[in-house]
Amino acid sequence: MKKVLFRILTVLSLVLLVACGGNNVGEDSEELPMLEVEFIFPNIDEVDENGEIDVTEPVEVDVGETVEFNATVTYGDEMEPDAVVEFEVWETGDQENSEKFDAENHGDGTYTAEYTFEQDGIFEMYAHTDAHDLHTMPKRKIIVGEGGEYEESEDDLGFHTDGFDMHFVEPKEVKVDEETELSVYITLHESELENANVRYEIWQNGDEDNTAWVDAEEIIPGEYVANHIFEMTGTYNIQIHVQDDEDLHEHAQYEVEVE
Repeated sequence: MKKVLFRILTVLSLVLLVACGGNNVGEDSEELPMLEVEFIFPNIDEVDENGEIDVTEPVEVDVGETVEFNATVTYGDEMEPDAVVEFEVWETGDQENSEKFDAENHGDGTYTAEYTFEQDGIFEMYAHTDAHDLHTMPKRKIIVGEGGEYEESEDDLGFHTDGFDMHFVEPKEVKVDEETELSVYITLHESELENANVRYEIWQNGDEDNTAWVDAEEIIPGEYVANHIFEMTGTYNIQIHVQDDEDLHEHAQYEVEVE
Protein backbone atom coordinates (compact mmCIF):
# COMPACT_ATOMS: atom_id res chain seq x y z
CA MET A 1 0.00 0.00 0.00
CA LYS A 2 2.81 2.36 0.89
CA LYS A 3 4.54 1.63 -2.43
CA VAL A 4 1.37 2.40 -4.36
CA LEU A 5 0.87 5.66 -2.45
CA PHE A 6 4.51 6.63 -3.08
CA ARG A 7 4.12 6.04 -6.81
CA ILE A 8 0.94 8.12 -6.91
CA LEU A 9 2.65 11.02 -5.11
CA THR A 10 5.63 10.79 -7.46
CA VAL A 11 3.41 11.00 -10.54
CA LEU A 12 1.50 13.96 -9.08
CA SER A 13 4.79 15.76 -8.35
CA LEU A 14 5.97 15.26 -11.92
CA VAL A 15 2.66 16.58 -13.27
CA LEU A 16 2.95 19.69 -11.09
CA LEU A 17 6.52 20.29 -12.21
CA VAL A 18 5.55 20.06 -15.88
CA ALA A 19 2.62 22.41 -15.31
CA CYS A 20 4.82 24.96 -13.54
CA GLY A 21 7.43 24.66 -16.26
CA GLY A 22 4.78 25.29 -18.90
CA ASN A 23 3.63 28.42 -17.12
CA ASN A 24 7.19 29.74 -16.97
CA VAL A 25 7.66 29.18 -20.67
CA GLY A 26 4.50 31.11 -21.36
CA GLU A 27 5.61 34.00 -19.21
CA ASP A 28 9.09 34.12 -20.71
CA SER A 29 7.74 34.03 -24.25
CA GLU A 30 5.63 37.14 -23.75
CA GLU A 31 6.86 39.99 -25.92
CA LEU A 32 8.26 43.05 -24.17
CA PRO A 33 6.27 46.27 -24.64
CA MET A 34 7.42 48.45 -27.54
CA LEU A 35 8.40 52.10 -27.22
CA GLU A 36 6.61 54.01 -29.97
CA VAL A 37 6.51 57.70 -30.89
CA GLU A 38 4.11 59.63 -33.12
CA PHE A 39 5.98 62.73 -34.34
CA ILE A 40 3.69 65.37 -35.85
CA PHE A 41 3.45 69.13 -36.52
CA PRO A 42 -0.03 70.05 -35.24
CA ASN A 43 -0.12 73.55 -36.76
CA ILE A 44 0.93 72.56 -40.30
CA ASP A 45 0.27 68.83 -40.85
CA GLU A 46 -2.65 68.01 -43.14
CA VAL A 47 -5.16 65.43 -41.93
CA ASP A 48 -6.75 63.18 -44.57
CA GLU A 49 -10.37 62.07 -44.74
CA ASN A 50 -9.59 59.18 -42.39
CA GLY A 51 -8.16 61.52 -39.78
CA GLU A 52 -4.59 60.35 -40.45
CA ILE A 53 -1.34 62.23 -41.16
CA ASP A 54 1.19 61.02 -43.72
CA VAL A 55 4.43 61.52 -41.78
CA THR A 56 6.54 60.05 -44.61
CA GLU A 57 6.01 63.08 -46.88
CA PRO A 58 7.71 66.47 -46.32
CA VAL A 59 5.54 69.45 -45.42
CA GLU A 60 6.04 73.02 -46.62
CA VAL A 61 6.28 76.21 -44.55
CA ASP A 62 7.22 79.84 -45.16
CA VAL A 63 10.50 81.42 -44.10
CA GLY A 64 10.09 82.81 -40.59
CA GLU A 65 7.24 80.45 -39.73
CA THR A 66 7.23 78.81 -36.30
CA VAL A 67 6.42 75.11 -36.24
CA GLU A 68 5.16 73.18 -33.24
CA PHE A 69 6.86 69.81 -32.72
CA ASN A 70 4.69 67.25 -30.94
CA ALA A 71 5.85 63.76 -29.89
CA THR A 72 3.25 61.40 -28.42
CA VAL A 73 5.01 58.54 -26.64
CA THR A 74 3.52 55.15 -25.75
CA TYR A 75 5.04 52.12 -24.05
CA GLY A 76 2.99 49.08 -24.90
CA ASP A 77 -0.65 50.15 -24.71
CA GLU A 78 -0.02 52.95 -22.19
CA MET A 79 0.94 56.59 -22.57
CA GLU A 80 4.51 57.14 -21.32
CA PRO A 81 4.81 60.20 -19.01
CA ASP A 82 8.47 59.68 -18.05
CA ALA A 83 10.30 59.67 -21.36
CA VAL A 84 13.19 61.96 -22.28
CA VAL A 85 12.58 63.62 -25.66
CA GLU A 86 15.15 65.73 -27.51
CA PHE A 87 14.51 67.24 -30.95
CA GLU A 88 17.35 67.60 -33.47
CA VAL A 89 17.07 69.85 -36.56
CA TRP A 90 19.53 70.27 -39.43
CA GLU A 91 19.61 71.41 -43.03
CA THR A 92 19.95 68.53 -45.47
CA GLY A 93 23.63 67.84 -46.05
CA ASP A 94 24.78 69.58 -42.86
CA GLN A 95 23.88 67.36 -39.91
CA GLU A 96 27.24 68.12 -38.30
CA ASN A 97 25.83 71.58 -37.49
CA SER A 98 22.45 70.40 -36.22
CA GLU A 99 20.57 72.09 -33.40
CA LYS A 100 19.35 70.04 -30.44
CA PHE A 101 16.80 71.13 -27.84
CA ASP A 102 14.76 69.44 -25.13
CA ALA A 103 11.01 68.97 -25.40
CA GLU A 104 8.60 70.11 -22.71
CA ASN A 105 7.09 67.15 -20.87
CA HIS A 106 3.35 67.66 -20.26
CA GLY A 107 3.13 64.63 -17.97
CA ASP A 108 0.57 62.80 -20.09
CA GLY A 109 2.78 61.17 -22.73
CA THR A 110 2.98 64.25 -24.96
CA TYR A 111 6.16 66.27 -25.47
CA THR A 112 6.35 69.56 -27.36
CA ALA A 113 8.67 72.33 -28.52
CA GLU A 114 8.63 75.16 -31.07
CA TYR A 115 11.15 75.96 -33.79
CA THR A 116 11.32 78.89 -36.22
CA PHE A 117 12.82 78.35 -39.66
CA GLU A 118 14.70 81.49 -40.66
CA GLN A 119 15.88 80.63 -44.19
CA ASP A 120 15.04 78.75 -47.36
CA GLY A 121 16.12 75.14 -47.37
CA ILE A 122 15.19 71.54 -46.82
CA PHE A 123 15.38 70.59 -43.16
CA GLU A 124 15.29 67.22 -41.44
CA MET A 125 14.61 66.45 -37.81
CA TYR A 126 14.60 63.63 -35.28
CA ALA A 127 12.53 63.21 -32.14
CA HIS A 128 15.10 61.35 -30.02
CA THR A 129 13.14 59.45 -27.37
CA ASP A 130 14.44 57.41 -24.42
CA ALA A 131 12.39 55.42 -21.91
CA HIS A 132 12.69 52.02 -20.17
CA ASP A 133 16.27 51.65 -21.49
CA LEU A 134 14.93 51.85 -25.05
CA HIS A 135 15.64 54.47 -27.72
CA THR A 136 13.67 55.42 -30.81
CA MET A 137 13.94 58.40 -33.12
CA PRO A 138 11.23 59.04 -35.73
CA LYS A 139 12.29 61.39 -38.52
CA ARG A 140 10.44 64.16 -40.39
CA LYS A 141 11.30 66.55 -43.21
CA ILE A 142 10.22 70.17 -43.87
CA ILE A 143 10.68 72.28 -47.01
CA VAL A 144 11.10 75.94 -46.06
CA GLY A 145 10.36 78.69 -48.59
CA GLU A 146 11.82 77.80 -51.96
CA GLY A 147 13.68 74.82 -50.53
CA GLY A 148 17.02 73.95 -52.09
CA GLU A 149 18.86 71.53 -54.29
CA TYR A 150 19.69 68.11 -52.88
CA GLU A 151 20.26 64.56 -54.02
CA GLU A 152 17.39 62.34 -52.87
CA SER A 153 19.40 59.10 -53.11
CA GLU A 154 22.22 60.24 -50.82
CA ASP A 155 21.95 61.50 -47.27
CA ASP A 156 24.24 63.64 -45.13
CA LEU A 157 26.96 60.98 -44.87
CA GLY A 158 26.98 59.99 -48.55
CA PHE A 159 24.99 56.76 -48.38
CA HIS A 160 24.26 55.30 -51.79
CA THR A 161 21.32 53.04 -50.96
CA ASP A 162 18.10 54.87 -51.65
CA GLY A 163 16.26 55.58 -48.41
CA PHE A 164 19.06 54.34 -46.13
CA ASP A 165 19.97 56.28 -43.00
CA MET A 166 21.84 55.62 -39.78
CA HIS A 167 22.24 57.63 -36.60
CA PHE A 168 25.10 56.94 -34.22
CA VAL A 169 24.20 57.79 -30.61
CA GLU A 170 27.42 59.49 -29.54
CA PRO A 171 28.44 58.21 -26.09
CA LYS A 172 29.06 60.84 -23.43
CA GLU A 173 32.00 61.00 -21.02
CA VAL A 174 33.83 57.97 -22.35
CA LYS A 175 36.39 56.79 -19.80
CA VAL A 176 39.49 54.70 -20.38
CA ASP A 177 39.29 51.07 -19.14
CA GLU A 178 35.51 51.36 -18.64
CA GLU A 179 32.91 49.54 -20.71
CA THR A 180 31.20 51.89 -23.17
CA GLU A 181 27.92 51.21 -24.94
CA LEU A 182 27.92 51.92 -28.68
CA SER A 183 24.51 52.28 -30.27
CA VAL A 184 23.37 53.01 -33.81
CA TYR A 185 19.82 53.38 -35.11
CA ILE A 186 19.31 52.34 -38.75
CA THR A 187 16.35 52.95 -41.05
CA LEU A 188 15.48 52.12 -44.64
CA HIS A 189 12.67 54.04 -46.35
CA GLU A 190 11.69 55.58 -42.97
CA SER A 191 11.26 52.12 -41.35
CA GLU A 192 13.59 50.31 -38.96
CA LEU A 193 16.10 48.09 -40.76
CA GLU A 194 15.88 44.71 -39.05
CA ASN A 195 18.12 41.63 -39.09
CA ALA A 196 21.13 43.45 -40.51
CA ASN A 197 24.76 42.50 -39.92
CA VAL A 198 26.29 45.49 -38.07
CA ARG A 199 29.94 45.70 -36.99
CA TYR A 200 31.94 48.46 -35.31
CA GLU A 201 35.50 48.97 -36.59
CA ILE A 202 37.48 50.88 -33.92
CA TRP A 203 40.99 52.33 -33.97
CA GLN A 204 42.87 55.18 -32.32
CA ASN A 205 44.07 58.11 -34.41
CA GLY A 206 47.53 57.35 -35.75
CA ASP A 207 47.32 53.66 -34.88
CA GLU A 208 45.42 52.14 -37.79
CA ASP A 209 47.35 48.86 -37.49
CA ASN A 210 45.60 48.04 -34.20
CA THR A 211 41.97 47.79 -35.19
CA ALA A 212 39.25 46.18 -33.11
CA TRP A 213 36.14 44.66 -34.69
CA VAL A 214 33.03 44.40 -32.51
CA ASP A 215 29.79 42.72 -33.60
CA ALA A 216 26.60 44.52 -32.65
CA GLU A 217 23.38 42.96 -31.40
CA GLU A 218 19.93 44.16 -32.47
CA ILE A 219 18.17 44.88 -29.17
CA ILE A 220 15.01 46.39 -30.67
CA PRO A 221 14.01 46.74 -34.34
CA GLY A 222 16.58 48.97 -36.03
CA GLU A 223 18.83 49.60 -33.01
CA TYR A 224 22.19 47.79 -32.88
CA VAL A 225 24.28 47.87 -29.71
CA ALA A 226 27.74 46.66 -28.71
CA ASN A 227 30.03 47.25 -25.73
CA HIS A 228 33.70 48.15 -25.98
CA ILE A 229 36.51 49.02 -23.56
CA PHE A 230 38.92 51.74 -24.72
CA GLU A 231 42.38 51.02 -23.34
CA MET A 232 43.99 54.44 -23.87
CA THR A 233 42.95 58.07 -23.76
CA GLY A 234 42.71 60.07 -26.98
CA THR A 235 40.64 60.30 -30.15
CA TYR A 236 39.22 57.10 -31.62
CA ASN A 237 37.63 56.50 -35.00
CA ILE A 238 34.54 54.32 -35.14
CA GLN A 239 33.45 53.08 -38.56
CA ILE A 240 30.08 51.35 -38.60
CA HIS A 241 29.57 48.70 -41.29
CA VAL A 242 26.05 47.60 -42.24
CA GLN A 243 25.17 44.68 -44.50
CA ASP A 244 22.09 42.58 -45.16
CA ASP A 245 21.39 39.30 -46.96
CA GLU A 246 20.98 41.12 -50.27
CA ASP A 247 23.17 43.84 -51.80
CA LEU A 248 23.12 46.47 -49.07
CA HIS A 249 26.57 47.46 -47.79
CA GLU A 250 26.92 50.88 -46.18
CA HIS A 251 29.31 52.42 -43.70
CA ALA A 252 29.91 55.70 -41.89
CA GLN A 253 32.74 56.98 -39.72
CA TYR A 254 32.57 58.91 -36.44
CA GLU A 255 34.98 60.13 -33.76
CA VAL A 256 34.87 59.57 -30.01
CA GLU A 257 37.03 61.27 -27.37
CA VAL A 258 38.23 58.99 -24.56
CA GLU A 259 39.31 60.56 -21.26
